[in-house]
Amino acid sequence: MAYTTINDPSQYFQTKIYTGTGSSNAITNDGNSDLQPDWIWGKARNQTYNHNLFDTSRGLNKRLTSDQTDAENTDSTTITAVGSDGFTLGTSANLNGSSVNYVAWQWKANGGTTSTDTTGASSAAGYNTTIQVNQTAGFSIVQWNAAFDQGNGRYNLGHGLGKIADFIVIKNRSTTGDWYAHHKAIDDNDYLRWNVNNGTSNTSNRYTFYRPDFTTALFNVDYNNVVTQNHDYVAYVFAPIKGYSHFGSYTGNGLSNGPFIYTGFKPKYVWFKRLDTTENWYIYDSARDPINEIDRKLFIDANAAESQSETLDFVSNGIKLRNTSTAFNANGGFYGYAAFAESPFVSSAGVPTTAR
Repeated sequence: MAYTTINDPSQYFQTKIYTGTGSSNAITNDGNSDLQPDWIWGKARNQTYNHNLFDTSRGLNKRLTSDQTDAENTDSTTITAVGSDGFTLGTSANLNGSSVNYVAWQWKANGGTTSTDTTGASSAAGYNTTIQVNQTAGFSIVQWNAAFDQGNGRYNLGHGLGKIADFIVIKNRSTTGDWYAHHKAIDDNDYLRWNVNNGTSNTSNRYTFYRPDFTTALFNVDYNNVVTQNHDYVAYVFAPIKGYSHFGSYTGNGLSNGPFIYTGFKPKYVWFKRLDTTENWYIYDSARDPINEIDRKLFIDANAAESQSETLDFVSNGIKLRNTSTAFNANGGFYGYAAFAESPFVSSAGVPTTAR
């Protein structure tokens, strides 16, 4: 069996850095393959602007911010179009302020084409979902309306991935509310929130997510804790793909010679989160830091400008930590991460990747 089904990760994920112009601005990606993005997540690097999240399922004029609890708002001047290998920006300083430096992380789903998934509503309790899914890349954009009260229990939602999800983040589009997140490393009655730096939280004898009931077709959430009747929701759902994406955990050793994290690929992008106590959600990528050591960080949960500290290396098959920061490597600290590839460790033809 081939090591990976994805020889060129840039078909499904790319990171683009660029400088804003303040006027209509066509951004062209520079990966090995063309990428027409379906989820675009951008951040100003040298300004304290909010994160901006757009996707082709909700519509390119619908904006969410990972560092805020705000409801979705209509914004027709930030991203005006997607193309065969990039996207076009309007005049908004959100992602196109004159002379401001930006980064845009982009994932491909299904070219904006959605379908109805009835597996949730066909189960004991759940809703139909609208999905835009890419099974090859293990990524699905899931939407639903909580049209009726499910009472006090969990309910099921179809994701269409054909594999069990390892990472899920959910946002109420209709009103103010937290970004609820599941990572496979956390306990069954725990959850994370993208917009705050808290460690895991739980709801006592209730389960915000209950991983033992996840299937290759469904995930579940708690009705009262996450979902409110008649509100609209979006979830970004990921399953791991060997040689392309990995969602894992590790324990820190408190040494400058920190843990090695095996991913099975040379990383392009990674976020880290300490799970057992308060720390920010840190984002690193090789577009902003093309040469090791890597130290340029942004935060999912904050609008802070890019800063440099807490070094690490991206290597051919994973990540080597080279810092003693409690955010990454406290002795005995417990951490989660999500990583996406620049190239698989070994191609489907058995060709190894080069080191950085």
